[in-house]
Amino acid sequence: MTRPELRPGGPPAGRTGGGDRWGVRGPWSTRTIFAILVVAAAGAYLGFRSTPAADSADAAAFRFFDSVREWVDANRDSHPLFLFGVNYLRLGVRLLVEAVSAALTGLGFAGLVAVAGAVSLVLAGWRAALLAVAGFLSFAVLGLWTESVDTLALTLAAVLLSVLIGVPLGILAARVRWIGSALRPVLDVMQILPTFAYLAPMTLLFLIGSPAAVIATLIYAVPVTIRITQLGIAGVAPVTVEAAAAQGSTRWQLLTKVRLPMARPVLVLAVNQTIMVALSMVVVTALIDAPGLGQNIVRALERVNVGAAFDAGLAIVIMAVVLDRVTTAASRRRPLPWRLAVPVLAAAALVVLLPIGDRVPALSFAAPVNRLTAWVELHWYAGTEWLKNTVTGYLLNPLENLLVTTPWWLFVLFVLGFGLLIAGWRAALVAAAAAVGVAALGLWVHAMQTLATVLVATALTLLGGVWAGISCARHDRLATAVRPLLDAAQTMPSFVYLLPAVALFGASRFTAIVAAVIFAVPPVVRLVERGIRDVPPTVVEAALSAGSTPRQLLWKVQLPMARGGLLLAANQGIVMVLGMVVVGGLVGAGALGYDVVAGFSQREDFGRGLAAGFAIVLLGVLLDRLTQGFHRSKGPSS
Repeated sequence: MTRPELRPGGPPAGRTGGGDRWGVRGPWSTRTIFAILVVAAAGAYLGFRSTPAADSADAAAFRFFDSVREWVDANRDSHPLFLFGVNYLRLGVRLLVEAVSAALTGLGFAGLVAVAGAVSLVLAGWRAALLAVAGFLSFAVLGLWTESVDTLALTLAAVLLSVLIGVPLGILAARVRWIGSALRPVLDVMQILPTFAYLAPMTLLFLIGSPAAVIATLIYAVPVTIRITQLGIAGVAPVTVEAAAAQGSTRWQLLTKVRLPMARPVLVLAVNQTIMVALSMVVVTALIDAPGLGQNIVRALERVNVGAAFDAGLAIVIMAVVLDRVTTAASRRRPLPWRLAVPVLAAAALVVLLPIGDRVPALSFAAPVNRLTAWVELHWYAGTEWLKNTVTGYLLNPLENLLVTTPWWLFVLFVLGFGLLIAGWRAALVAAAAAVGVAALGLWVHAMQTLATVLVATALTLLGGVWAGISCARHDRLATAVRPLLDAAQTMPSFVYLLPAVALFGASRFTAIVAAVIFAVPPVVRLVERGIRDVPPTVVEAALSAGSTPRQLLWKVQLPMARGGLLLAANQGIVMVLGMVVVGGLVGAGALGYDVVAGFSQREDFGRGLAAGFAIVLLGVLLDRLTQGFHRSKGPSS
C-alpha cells in the first residue's frame, strides 16, 4: 500500500480538509457534507415546522428564580450567609466607594485637576499631563463636574478591586496549569455575558446603589485583568528565569525580582484595559441607581434628548481617553522618581490652577445637537423609513419566522451537526447543550426572536466592518483619519448609541439593530485592518511580481491569509452585537432584552428577567463556541 502523495500547504492528495477531519475519502468534502446537512435540515423543517406558541407566563424556571428571590428577601437579615458574608461585603464596598469619593471631592476642583496633571506627569510624561489637565477641566466646562467625579470614583473603586483580585489569579493561572485550565471556561462565560445580565443578580444580593454597581463592574472587568496578567507572566523569557534560579533565587524572589518587573508593560496594559471595561460598565449600572454620568444618559434616553446625552457621552469619552493615554504611556516609559511627585504637584497647583479656582465657563452642546437631530428627522424621514421597512420586511421578519417556527429539538440537531462540521465535537456539544438550556428556560420564542435580531445585526456589522477594515488597511491616510473616530466609538457608552437610533428610526427592533451595528463595527474594523496588515510583505511582493492585480491580491492572497483575524472579528462582532441588542430592550426591541429590563425594574417579573439573562448567556455561549471552534479548525474547504 503506497502512501498518499503530499501537496504543499494542504492535506494528502485524494482528501480534502473536511474529509480528513471526518476520516472520509474521495468526493465527500466538507462543503458536500454541509450541503447535505442544509438539505436535510430544510426537509425536516418543512415536515415538522409548527405555529409558534407564546412563551409561558409561568414556566418552572420563572417560579424557581422567584422562589430564590423570596428566600433572599426573607433571610437577608437573619441567615449567616448574609450576616457574615454578603452584608459585610456590601458594607466594605460601600466604605471603599465613600473613601475614594471623599478623597476626590475633598481635593476640590483645582486640587483634583492638579493631582491628575501631576500624577500623569510622573507616570506618563508632560504630553499626558497636559491631556489630563485639559480633560478634567472639560468636565467643568460641560457643567458635569459632580457627575464626572462620581463616575470616576466608582471606576477607580472597581478597578482597584479588579487589580487586587485579578493580578494574583492571573499569576496563579500562568504558574499553575490546572488553575489556568479551570479558570478558562469561567472567564469565557464572564466575558460573553452581556452587561445587562449582571444587574438582576446584583440587585438581588446587594440591593440597588453603589455597592451593587461596583461589584457588577468588578465581575465584568476582572476577566480582562486575569487574562492579560496571565499572558504577561507566561511571556517572560524562560532563559532569564533559569539564569536567576541558577543564582539561587527563591520562588518569591523570582516572582518579585524577575517575572513581575519583566512583565511590567503587560501588567500596565492589564490595568489600562480593566479601566476601559470598568468605565463602560459603570455607566450601565445607572439602571440600578449608581450615581454619575450614566444617570444623565438614562434621563436623556427617557426624554429622547439626544443633546443632553451627547454632553454626558462626551464627558465619558474624554475621561476614557485621558485614562487610556496616561496608562498606555506609563507602560512605555520609566516613571519619574516618586520623590519628585510632591514638588511637581505643588508647582502645578500654585502656578497653573489656583488663579482659575472654580470659575470655569459652562459650555453645552445640547442645543445645537438637538437642532441637528430635528433637521435630520425632518429631512431624512423618507429614507430612514424605507431602510427600516426594507431590512425588517426582507431580512428580519423572514429569519425570525424561520427560527420561531422551528421545533427546538430540530434546532438543537442542526446546531450539533453544524458544530461537528465546522468546529469539532467539543464545541458542537457545548453549543447543542446551550440550545437545550435555552429551551428548558421556557423562553424559546423570545430567544429565537433575539437570535434573529443578532444574526441580522451581525451580518450588517460584518458587511460594513470588513469593507471599512480593508479600506483602512490599503490606505494609510484613511486609517489615520478614521483612528480617532474608532477610539471615540469604542469608549462611548452603549446607551449613547440608542439616542440617535431612536431619533432616526423610532422605537422598534430595527432601532436596536442600528445601535448594535454602530457599537460593534469599530472592533471589527480594527481586527480586519490588523489581519490584512499582518500578511507578510514578502508574500504580497511575490504576488505583485507574479502579475496579480489589486483585486486578485486582496481576494487570492490577503483575505485568505488574514482568515484568522477575520474570524476573530466575526466572533467579537457577535458578542458585542448580542450585548447591544439586549440594551435595545429599552427602546422597543422586545424579546429577551425587554424581559431582562423588566426583571430588574419590576419585582413581579424578576423570575422571568433572570431566566432571560441566563438565556442570553446561553445564546452567547452557543454563538461563541461555534465561531471560536471554526477559528481553530480549518473551516470549510473545497
